[in-house]
Amino acid sequence: MKKVFMCAMIAGAGISAVSAQTKSKTVVKPSIKPGVTASKATGSLAMKNLNDSFSYAAGLNIAGSMKQQGITKINSALMTRAITDVMSNNKQLLLTQEQATACLQQQLQAFSEKKNSAEKSSATAFLELNRKKQGVISLPNGLQYEVLKAAPSGGIKPVAIDTVVVHYVGKLTNGTEFDNSVSRGEPATFPLNGVIKGWTEILQLMSKGDKWRVVIPSELGYGERGAGAAIPGNATLIFEIELLDIKPAKK
Repeated sequence: MKKVFMCAMIAGAGISAVSAQTKSKTVVKPSIKPGVTASKATGSLAMKNLNDSFSYAAGLNIAGSMKQQGITKINSALMTRAITDVMSNNKQLLLTQEQATACLQQQLQAFSEKKNSAEKSSATAFLELNRKKQGVISLPNGLQYEVLKAAPSGGIKPVAIDTVVVHYVGKLTNGTEFDNSVSRGEPATFPLNGVIKGWTEILQLMSKGDKWRVVIPSELGYGERGAGAAIPGNATLIFEIELLDIKPAKK
């Protein structure tokens, strides 16, 4: 997969708490109807109109984004105060814009480092355990694979400058699926030298018709930065890859 292609796929699969469609006049009504009482809906607040529902949905979106970045605790009272101050055009803010930006950068970096450290420890344990499984072959560069379906002997193999056609399913070590060409019903086609390093290297070992389960350590995948919200930093990736076709590069 191309790195850009992969990130686009991941972004396309991301879930947003709030979405808008401008092509249609149809208004999507919230699942909680306006006027539902506190006891039946929110426990302390009632949603009386679409603006109420939108406000709650915005909060879901903000909180969901924070959790994805590793933020697990927050002072909700001060966060509510900040939103109120900004929306009411209160000029007496508790922090200047510069102070707020510096604070966010510092804390988000700390949260990210903590999350990445935990992911790295988990990935290392997974790789060690997977390496011991029957049928798993470990390569010197850290790649691991097992053959799910073998092509007939003598099948051709791609080289780095070739274009390949593959079906694949991508998952994290916790089982979360982040991409799936099979469910889309269309295989992916891309130049082999335009993808993450783990894919470039493992596919050159596969023959047309092979289907392998491949485990790619983060240094051969997306590294410390990860890819979008779906793939965290230091994530080890698991792919089921079926090499459907090879299109040799023109010489």
